[in-house]
Amino acid sequence: MPTEIYLIKVGMSMTEGIVEEWYIPDGATVEVGELLYRLETEKVNLDVDAEATGTVRHLVAEGITLEPGAVVGYIYAAGEEIPDILQGVAEAIATAPGVDSPAAPSPAVTAPPVTAGGAAAPGPPGGGGGGRSSPNARRLARELNIDLAGVNGTGPGGRITREDVAAVAEAAASAGPADTAAEDLPAARVLPLRGMRKTIATRTHESLTTMAQLTMDMDVVMDDAITLRSELIEQWRAQDIRPTYTDLVVSAAAKALRQHPFMNAQLIDSNIHLLEDIHVGIAVALEEGLIVPVVKGADQLSLQALVVESARLAQAARESSLTIDELQGGTFTVSALGMFGVDSFTPIINAPQAGILGVNRIRDEVAWDGAVPVKRQVMRLSLTWDHRVLDGAPAAHYLAEVRNLLEDPHKLLV
Repeated sequence: MPTEIYLIKVGMSMTEGIVEEWYIPDGATVEVGELLYRLETEKVNLDVDAEATGTVRHLVAEGITLEPGAVVGYIYAAGEEIPDILQGVAEAIATAPGVDSPAAPSPAVTAPPVTAGGAAAPGPPGGGGGGRSSPNARRLARELNIDLAGVNGTGPGGRITREDVAAVAEAAASAGPADTAAEDLPAARVLPLRGMRKTIATRTHESLTTMAQLTMDMDVVMDDAITLRSELIEQWRAQDIRPTYTDLVVSAAAKALRQHPFMNAQLIDSNIHLLEDIHVGIAVALEEGLIVPVVKGADQLSLQALVVESARLAQAARESSLTIDELQGGTFTVSALGMFGVDSFTPIINAPQAGILGVNRIRDEVAWDGAVPVKRQVMRLSLTWDHRVLDGAPAAHYLAEVRNLLEDPHKLLV
C-alpha cells in the first residue's frame, strides 16, 4: 500500500491549509526525511518532510485550500503500480464545492501515471510543480494570469524567477492590447483571499463587529528615552544587542499592565477574566500580511532580555520559522507604524484581548518654558480598548502610566 501524504495539522486552531509548493516533482523519487512540500496555513508556513521512500504522486495542485488531514498525494514503494484512478481523484478534489482553487491550477494534477521505480513523468512546462520555478514566481504568475510555459527562466538550471515573470508582464504591458479586444481585458487583478490574508480579514472584521472599540491618543516626551537608547546601544554593542523604540514601549506597556489588570483581561462568555500572566504580542509586518509573535512573561524580563527575545521573534517571523506556541497566548498587543512616518492610527484589538497599543513616529516639537522656546522630541501613543471591559478613565490611567515610564525610562531597567 502506498504511503499517504497528508496536509498536516499545525496547532489546534488550524482550520485550513494549502500546499504552497511541491519540492518533489510529480513522479520523482523522495527519501525519508527529505523536504516534500511547503505548507501554508492561516498563521505559519513550514516545510513538511517525507515519511517514506519512494515515488511521489501529487493528488492536488499547489494553491488549493483544504482542511487539515486531507490526503494531498501518495508515496509509492518500488514495484508498486500507480492506479489510473489517481488522476480522477485529484480532479474531483480540485473542483469540489467549497474548496478554493488557484487562478491557474498546476498541470501536475494531470500528469500521466507512472510506476514506482520506472521513469519519472516529465515535469510541467515552466515549473508548475517540478521545481523549475520559485514560489514567488508562481504566485506572481497566478496574480497576473501569466502562463509559465511561455516564460524563459534565467535562474540556476533554467529555474523561473519572480524577475522573469515580472519581465514578461512588463513586456506585455509595453506591447499594448493590439491583438486583444478591449472588452476581453480584465477590469482588475483578482487575488484569492486565502492563508494569512484570509485570517487577518476574518479576525479583524470579527473584532470590530463584536467589540465596543474606542481609541485615544497621548503624547510622550521621548528625549530621555532617546538618550537611554543611545547609551544602551553603546553598552550592548559588543553583544550585538540593539534596542528599538518599540522595545522600550513594549517594556513600559508590560510593566504598566501590572497596575492595570483590566487592560490585561479578556471578556469570554459574559465573564471578564483578569489574567495573571502578561504576554505581549508584537505585530510584525510581512509581505503576505501581519503576524503577531508573543513575548511570554514580558513584565518579568529585564529590558535586555526583552530586546533579545523580540529580535529573535521578529527574525523568526521573517524567516517563517515561528512555532504555533510562539504565536499563541498573547494578553495584550503592541503595533508599531512609526517607522513609516505615521503620526496616529487606530489599531484593531486582537480578540479576545482588551487592548492594543499603537506606536507612532517620533517628531520634533517646540514647547515653551516661560518665554523661552524649548525643542523636544515627542511620540504619540494610540490605545484602542474594549469599552465592554473597562471605561475611558481607567484606560486613560493605563496609557498615562505607559507615558510616565517612557518619560522616566530608567525605571525600565529596574
